Amino acid sequence: MDIELPFMAEYARTGRASCKGCKSTIPKDDLRIAVMVQESMYMYIGVRITHTYLYMQSTFHDAKIPNWFHKNCFFQKQRPSSVGDIQNYENLRFIDQKDLADSIDNFEQICETNSKKKRKGDSGPLKDFGIEYAKSGRASCRGCEQKISKDTIRVRKTVYDTEVGMKYGGQPLWHHLECFAQLRSELGWLDSGENMTGFSSLKIEDQREVSRVMPKIKSEELPQTKKIKMETTEDDTDQKIMKKLENENITLFKFRDKLKTEVKKVDIERLLILNNQEPVIGDTEKLLDQAADLLTFGAIEPCPECGGSQFIFNKFGYLCNGNITEWTKCANLLTKPNRKACKIPDELISMYLFLGSVKKKTMARTIQYIPPSESTISRNLNVKRANENIDGPKVIRKKPALYNLTFSHIGMKHKEKDLKTRIQRLGGQFESKISENTIAIVSTENEVNRNSQRMLTAKKFGIHVIPIDYFDSVESDADGALNYINSMSLCNWGTDLSKKVPQDEVKSLKSKSIYTKSAPTSKTLKVKNGMAVDPDSGLDDVAHVYSRGKDKYNVVLGLTDIQQNKNSFYKLQLLEADKKSKYWIFRSWGRIGTTIGNSKLEEFSSIAEAINKFEQVYVDKTGNEFEKRNTFVKKAGRMYPIDVQYEEDSPTLNHIDYSLKSNLETSVQNLMKLIFDVDSMKSTMLEFHIDLDKMPLGKLSLQQVQSAYTVAANIFDLIKSGSTTSKLVDASNRFYTLIPHNFGVKSPPLIETIEQVESLVHMLDSLAEIEVAYNFIKSEDLSDNKNPLDKHYSQLKTNLEPLNRSSEEFSILENYVKNTHASTHTSYELEVVDVFKVARQGEARRYKPFKKLHNRKLLWHGSRLTNFVGILSHGLKIAPPEAPPTGYMFGKGIYFADMVSKSANYCCTSQQNSTGLMLLSEVALGDMMELTSAKYITKLPKNKHSCFGRGRTMPNPQESFIRKDGVEIPFGKAVTDENLKSSLLYNEYIVYDIAQVNVQYLFRMEFKYKY
Repeated sequence: MDIELPFMAEYARTGRASCKGCKSTIPKDDLRIAVMVQESMYMYIGVRITHTYLYMQSTFHDAKIPNWFHKNCFFQKQRPSSVGDIQNYENLRFIDQKDLADSIDNFEQICETNSKKKRKGDSGPLKDFGIEYAKSGRASCRGCEQKISKDTIRVRKTVYDTEVGMKYGGQPLWHHLECFAQLRSELGWLDSGENMTGFSSLKIEDQREVSRVMPKIKSEELPQTKKIKMETTEDDTDQKIMKKLENENITLFKFRDKLKTEVKKVDIERLLILNNQEPVIGDTEKLLDQAADLLTFGAIEPCPECGGSQFIFNKFGYLCNGNITEWTKCANLLTKPNRKACKIPDELISMYLFLGSVKKKTMARTIQYIPPSESTISRNLNVKRANENIDGPKVIRKKPALYNLTFSHIGMKHKEKDLKTRIQRLGGQFESKISENTIAIVSTENEVNRNSQRMLTAKKFGIHVIPIDYFDSVESDADGALNYINSMSLCNWGTDLSKKVPQDEVKSLKSKSIYTKSAPTSKTLKVKNGMAVDPDSGLDDVAHVYSRGKDKYNVVLGLTDIQQNKNSFYKLQLLEADKKSKYWIFRSWGRIGTTIGNSKLEEFSSIAEAINKFEQVYVDKTGNEFEKRNTFVKKAGRMYPIDVQYEEDSPTLNHIDYSLKSNLETSVQNLMKLIFDVDSMKSTMLEFHIDLDKMPLGKLSLQQVQSAYTVAANIFDLIKSGSTTSKLVDASNRFYTLIPHNFGVKSPPLIETIEQVESLVHMLDSLAEIEVAYNFIKSEDLSDNKNPLDKHYSQLKTNLEPLNRSSEEFSILENYVKNTHASTHTSYELEVVDVFKVARQGEARRYKPFKKLHNRKLLWHGSRLTNFVGILSHGLKIAPPEAPPTGYMFGKGIYFADMVSKSANYCCTSQQNSTGLMLLSEVALGDMMELTSAKYITKLPKNKHSCFGRGRTMPNPQESFIRKDGVEIPFGKAVTDENLKSSLLYNEYIVYDIAQVNVQYLFRMEFKYKY
């Protein structure tokens, strides 16, 4: 991924752009500096007229745009810490480069200046600090991460390197006075608190406190890192390099200025082509940079990676602008490219005399790499900075006695003001309105007995009533706030207080992007003629998607580009009015899982005009003709169609009525609720970062999943062969485009490890199983008067009979669980909730030929909850041929274990979701191919029926139980063979024919996590 720099500098291309600071225009050719910001989507500016919305058209897609400033205005709003954070800095005139570097250095020096007295009109960094009384109790301290109570002293540090700070010219971060004092060296305030903006507005006693807590830091008291100023005396070598850079820059701009003022664009392009340099298209300034580089240093030879002949000079060197494939740009970066002397025909020299001064030799361009700041690198790599505490707050501060507790009152109107002040001073909140969030009501016994309407409301919510003396007790014993509510309660009601204490969410909010907090959720779709109108068009009630024969004018496009941090979607629909001859084109676009993007609705007078526009947009976005979409060919830099079939949401999902009488036993009903839980399916998809808006439940095509399996297999092969990063980027882009993922504003991660591929395969397996369950639910008949759970059950075509817990059969199976929990799996214990005898329709007949095979065992198999509808309905399956071979130690087969916890680990449970399902299956093993280390098997030897991975620890064979039908239940206690040389801890059994498996029991387990 390219490093996204937060700022950009260039010379104004026109005189039309306005400065975001002073609002006046920036003259053409003046130096201008931009903050690169992201735009939010759906800027609605119109009204609904006959069901038509008017939206502001925007060119903002999944990319950042520049907010331009005059140079001086920029430094009033922003605080870059390095010229390494500024895009295009290396292409500025040397004098402007030096000026920018000096401006940044000056700000750094001001930050570390210890002023002797307060100065009026302090500018720059000194204005980034301030002190005041908290205007509300909503802001949280960035030191201790606790709320700052209203009217208490708070200290501000304005930052500029956050999303909010960059977009709005600064973000105030608030601190308690004591917390700020502890962090002041890190935050950059070394002066006395008396010199901080707002100090004079504080009360006298508070001024004294500020002066006490924040005295001026003396030089000898500074941390060592602060004492050492980052100043390096340039040695002779540095000075020579700077002089060389200056001379090269002067020569380059001498040619560039001449090219700009004297040479026609067509002749500039001709000059580049004559020297085998592909001209930059659509950016005159970059074209001038390219041509000036040619005249100064010579022609760059074609890229050895992709054969491209267009290079863009940046702070790292010369970046090839070609393409490795249609999915991925070339990332070849050259610091000293091979060159040839620039050739200039006599005809051009006669037209432009200055070209005669071009030297007929090559020269290496000097590169001065200035790295981006720590904050920029951290933001790009999604990691914490060195001074950020990952595990908790930076400052440990004891919470006030009433922190985060909300109080109200009844009959205390005359004392309301004093009561409010007292509660806030203790860290609590006071609200007149009584709600379920109120922790206690301040009142009297008389008011309790009077039973007013407000008191009845308190009783309804189970809110304790306390006397005003309560606060005296809390002030003397801050740790007893909740205990005193219970002990001093004036009423005979009251709920459990521990459940009413709100949890702090400050920490989780810190890591969120402003562009993901209000991201849209999946929408309910109305289907007409098999297609759904996007609700965002505002026309879903009055229009339908236009179709003509087999052509349906509805497409969803996607494009993921790891290098450029793009994860984009584009939706395009041609809509026809239900009643009148009216037509619209609706488009929406943006970044998946965020508010970034926009939409547009256009009306057309005829269907021919609308179709023409639709096909024009399709070509523009994909590079393919719409009529040839069935033979689609991906084009470089263009989008790719996502195969999503939008259908109407099933009413079954929205209105599940379990009140109807069920013919199922209670334990079976509960099992059906568990495995057909739609929320659980959605949670699983979110766990895999699947975007539910672009890839909703029930809308995923089999072809899309198969294509994704193929790409995952390709990535596996690339990793195994030690392929280049470019090829891995290419394959990762393809995978994420096929299966849209929600990464928020973070860059899509490169898929570069075997573990990542295994995770992708598990995801695709789960997606396929979830589709089975979801489509079962959708297909159920709503007209009959049957309980939905009974309908779910009938879809499985499987008989599930609960076992009696007092039966011998249950006892044997429970012992199998107790005895075979491995000693290395200590984070949880397993509790058997229910056991069901399983009989899958047709499976006994399929298994019959193997019933006569010797060596049959009852073995464990675990899987995710969301996979069990598929498992019970179609049985255990072997990975498809297109799936990569990763994750299968002994090849693609069905894996079993004789240690319960080994299989239990595949249930993917957690402390929050602690219910898991496991199978016990009769497995016909026959003659086993025994192995003690991994070996990928594609075909067993002729005389073998299965594979046995022998582990060092196993159930004691002497304690196995043999059923009457000859099946072994290896439920002996675990023993370890110390003499066995095996890389496996526990036994694994693998069969490669699904007919060798007969599922016999389903266990509902509760995972009792210890930590």
